[in-house]
Amino acid sequence: MRKVVSPRPSSHSPALLLTSLAGLLRTWLPEQRWFAGKGRRVTELALLSATELHPGCLHLLVSTRHDTAAHLPGDCYQLLLGVREVLPPRLAHTRIGRASEGPLAGMMVYDALQEPRSADLLLERLRTPGTVGPLRFEREAHVAIPAGLTPRLLDAEQSNSSLVYGDSYILKIFRRVQPGINPDLEVPWALARQGCTRVPAPVAWIRTSQPQEATLGVLQPFLRDADDGWTLALESLAAGRDFTDEAYELGKATAEVHLALAGAFALGVPVGRRSRRLAASMNERLDATSRSVPDLLPYVDGLRGAFDALAALDSGRPVQRIHGDLHLGQVLRAGQRWFVIDFEGEPARPIAERRHPQPPVRDVAGMLRSFDYAARSRRPWRPEWARHCRDAYCAGYAAQARWDPRTEPELLRAYETDRAVYEVLYEARHRPDWLPVPMAAIARLAELAPASSGPGSQKPVPSFHNAQGG
Repeated sequence: MRKVVSPRPSSHSPALLLTSLAGLLRTWLPEQRWFAGKGRRVTELALLSATELHPGCLHLLVSTRHDTAAHLPGDCYQLLLGVREVLPPRLAHTRIGRASEGPLAGMMVYDALQEPRSADLLLERLRTPGTVGPLRFEREAHVAIPAGLTPRLLDAEQSNSSLVYGDSYILKIFRRVQPGINPDLEVPWALARQGCTRVPAPVAWIRTSQPQEATLGVLQPFLRDADDGWTLALESLAAGRDFTDEAYELGKATAEVHLALAGAFALGVPVGRRSRRLAASMNERLDATSRSVPDLLPYVDGLRGAFDALAALDSGRPVQRIHGDLHLGQVLRAGQRWFVIDFEGEPARPIAERRHPQPPVRDVAGMLRSFDYAARSRRPWRPEWARHCRDAYCAGYAAQARWDPRTEPELLRAYETDRAVYEVLYEARHRPDWLPVPMAAIARLAELAPASSGPGSQKPVPSFHNAQGG
């Protein structure tokens, strides 16, 4: 058996290491599901940080730029790369390529997150906190993490990668890294200290100080017997079952999390004080999307009415920290209890923006849109299923929060409209067959009077498979 050869990052400058890796990464990165620059050629690569985690495994932070976005700041990605002389058959699926020049010339480079040995050693770093170069491995002092938990890489991730250890813990590795504390560490940690049990509490995490302070990963308990809300909703539709009891309880769970967030973080000024700015930003997104997706153009004037109604508001509840990207794929049901996960928000947005206080109605609107997505994901379309779920969800929220989001119809309609516009752009770019789903909501929302709420139009939609949460 050939020996694993360990490159020594300390003995090679980032520029030298990049001569070995640049060509391989330019080809490999755009193929990854978590890579944000889909369809764009990588024109520039910079190695921001290189740390040897253990012999044969490099932790890298890499900056990329694209030919069609030269005016935008580069994206930073976190990589764990293995380096061997020969890649055994059991790791063939992890292959990135063989370096042809530089200090790693002749060596095989592969994705170390998919290698059990590297995954094992990553957990061991979290079990015994400490530093490795600029990397800091930290954990809650009162939590003892068992050794020897078998790792497996989940294959359902998109913007990040997750390792499950022995069905006891899940380690989320943030692939796209931004400066500052990631909300998916900050928010669950704060909620745990509020006594909120709807969110799995972080037990360990990884941070870096180079090139700037940033969160790299979070370890939390894994809910092994849980099903996500999207799967449960589709099962209900397939079986012709009612989902209102589950929706009602989910509304209560959402309100419980919102109440805990209001206690954990400072509140902002009432939404009425910045309603014009909110409406202006929504109108800007509407205009930009209508230029990119001509199907939206006939509805623009009707949709703008929702934002005009928002701009006219002069009161409202204080803004606060929220989830930021809530839908049925972001909630889990274990037994009879709902849990909320993934507080990262929209990964494409700057972390500072994702941490801003916002109206809780934004989360509610995201979940209402998700019920519509589920109802339209199969034929025959059942608009009454979505309508009943939406009503039950809001009723459950009101029972827990002592405040019904439907009592602020202008705000709710504006955020639901803004979310549907976002969905139109996303589907047009990534899943054109799904475009009729948000377009049906666009038709409904464009026709609504500012204070009304209806079931939606009944446009035909294509047949969908392997659906994900909307």
